[in-house]
Amino acid sequence: MRILIVGAGIAGLTAALSLDAAGVAREIQVIDSAAELRPLGVGINLLPHATRELIDLGLGPELARIGVPTSEVVVMDVFGNRIWREPRGLGAGYHWPQYSIHRGELQAVLLDAVRDRLGPDSVRTGCAFADLTQSGDRVVSRMLDRKSRRIEDVESDIVIGADGLHSTVRAHFHPDEGPPRPSGITMWRGCARWEPFLTGESMMWAGSNRVAKFVAYPISPTRDEHGRVLTNWVAEVRGDAASVPAADWNRTGRLDDVTPHFKGWTLASVDVCELMARSPKILEYPMVDRDPLSFWGHGRVTLLGDAAHPMYPIGSNGGSQAVLDARYLAWALAHADDPVAGLADYEAVRRPPTAAIVLANRGFPMDPILNLVADRAPQGFEAIEDVLSPPELTMINQALRSTTGTDAKELNLRASLNVVR
Repeated sequence: MRILIVGAGIAGLTAALSLDAAGVAREIQVIDSAAELRPLGVGINLLPHATRELIDLGLGPELARIGVPTSEVVVMDVFGNRIWREPRGLGAGYHWPQYSIHRGELQAVLLDAVRDRLGPDSVRTGCAFADLTQSGDRVVSRMLDRKSRRIEDVESDIVIGADGLHSTVRAHFHPDEGPPRPSGITMWRGCARWEPFLTGESMMWAGSNRVAKFVAYPISPTRDEHGRVLTNWVAEVRGDAASVPAADWNRTGRLDDVTPHFKGWTLASVDVCELMARSPKILEYPMVDRDPLSFWGHGRVTLLGDAAHPMYPIGSNGGSQAVLDARYLAWALAHADDPVAGLADYEAVRRPPTAAIVLANRGFPMDPILNLVADRAPQGFEAIEDVLSPPELTMINQALRSTTGTDAKELNLRASLNVVR
């Protein structure tokens, strides 16, 4: 088959590697509208179910080189008092770690692997997807070369839309969908050098999305001459719908807009406002998603990753689900009698669980219990057992599980998605 992948992000590049490893294509072309693919962005988490798939693709050493194996998640109140601690990755019984990693560095690793395995011309930048038509056993995609402004038609057997939240491929099948669905929450994100906190491999968060929430975790194992590590932070603030910006991932945020909401917050020796102030660049964008679709594509065209199921970043699961999409897509095509059946099988496997995660994240499952802590102990507490009952503490564990999607035993026992040729 000849396969065209629209989008050279984590989803599209993982799909290219997976399809190549499965041996289902004689030609794989990845296109992206960006003129140049640079290691931009901030932190991302690869949950064990995604780490497993990338290790199976032979990327284990690279992940270990650039990522931090997250050992725990610690939930706090706004005074830094511990509400809940949960082990993650290997410490939670998985056979694979959870990695906190810089999104741009992960994309660079995937891009290098694609060009090494599929050829230097397998990824084409500055090429924007415009439209497509299906006829018989082929798809004709119309594309715009952004440099020459020339329109060209490209034939393929399959088209995979991995072009993100504002997917043009998705819009082809769902033209009346409208803009992303707002949550009313604005997110500010950045990275800065900071001294290791807690275990040095910990993710921590405090507050809730009722008013303001803060999340921080290290995303590089490398320390500078002062012993500091690159630390990713996310600040989430609920506001009036009119005050929430449009969904532009490259919008520069202002420090003065975010720090007033976190004045005086110190969490595990981290001065929240000082961490923000050390960041060379701050990004600002809304927390948005889209309603789950009744179908992703049709015939020889399908969707992948954020193009298929954009979700709130509540469970650190968006990128991980994109990796799973890519792997199941390759597996389904390798085991189907024809491409149309393979894409239908892929969607049947992946659409229901991703829709469930989208809706679970939309409900902010942790917030009710965190708001309960804030209401019962507005000045903080000595022991969380004085604030929450055992059943209420159990609710925290259940809420976390609803957004991550896979438990350790289930993942450890599942057969590999590698295709044996």
